Amino acid sequence: MNIKRWISRREAHWQRLEALLNQVQKRGLPTLSAAEIQELASLYRSVSGDLARAQTHKVGPRLTATLQELTTQGYHQIYQGQKHQEWAAVREFVLWGFPATVQRNGGYIAIATILFLLGSLIGWWFSWRDPAFISLMLPDWLIEQVRDEGELWMGSIILGSEPVESANIMINNLRVCFTVIAGGVTAGLLTIYILLLNGILIGTAATLVTQHGLAWPFWGFVWPHGAWELPAIFIAGGAGLLIARALVWPGQYRRRDALQRYGQEAVQLLFGVVGLLVGAGVIEAFISPQPWIPDIFKYLFGMGLLTGLIAYCQRSRPLNPPSKGGGRVS
Repeated sequence: MNIKRWISRREAHWQRLEALLNQVQKRGLPTLSAAEIQELASLYRSVSGDLARAQTHKVGPRLTATLQELTTQGYHQIYQGQKHQEWAAVREFVLWGFPATVQRNGGYIAIATILFLLGSLIGWWFSWRDPAFISLMLPDWLIEQVRDEGELWMGSIILGSEPVESANIMINNLRVCFTVIAGGVTAGLLTIYILLLNGILIGTAATLVTQHGLAWPFWGFVWPHGAWELPAIFIAGGAGLLIARALVWPGQYRRRDALQRYGQEAVQLLFGVVGLLVGAGVIEAFISPQPWIPDIFKYLFGMGLLTGLIAYCQRSRPLNPPSKGGGRVS
């Protein structure tokens, strides 16, 4: 290999890569255009090959060291910088993206909430009017435990098994919410059915425990984790209704475009639902069933979580503050 000819032919690529890397180091990767980012990646691969060639043909320690430094910087900026951007995107979504998505789709979430509450009202109404309805909706062993033994069916979790129980709870809750969201592909019928059914079940159970004087400990168990678990179900229901909207009433969009548009919104809601359910699963295993924690604390804890969640979902990105220079726009 003619070393001088090879260097003269490749030197411009090395200089261009160095210039791009200097720009990234001073101003950040987002300052590059899409074409420049593609060029940076291409030059990095090319110079990596040059380094291997230089090491093979022993072109000199100085040039080899220069190429080594370029490839090291290129690797760091392309791969490590990409990871940094990914984490920055996650942080951006958690801080502002998810609350904004909830606000944009508040109507669908409200409809899902109303369906669940309607189911609860139905369960309460029929349970009070006809005790046979309770037997229809709840298993006999549960009814007997509440009626005959005066105990709730949610026993305390065995000490040391909390992590396993927490994982099982998370998996079950995620399965329910995924089904609620996927139910949108049935034109929303499955989503509506699950919301109503779960509402009826909790309304029926609440009536049963109230009739036998166990309402206070029952809600003391439900409130801590329910403060996040129930809103997660409502948000999942809203996501399912979004998908149903795209299928049934795409509006001004073609159905395929509507599915893409509303599906993206549903996916963003799903990300938030997963986070809420993970937190709710931990709480349901470590706090909700523990008999040594006073019920009043569980109520206050659940109210604090719910209040915090509502405040979080109402967040909006602050506007840039006006400049202090006193300048005037003409």
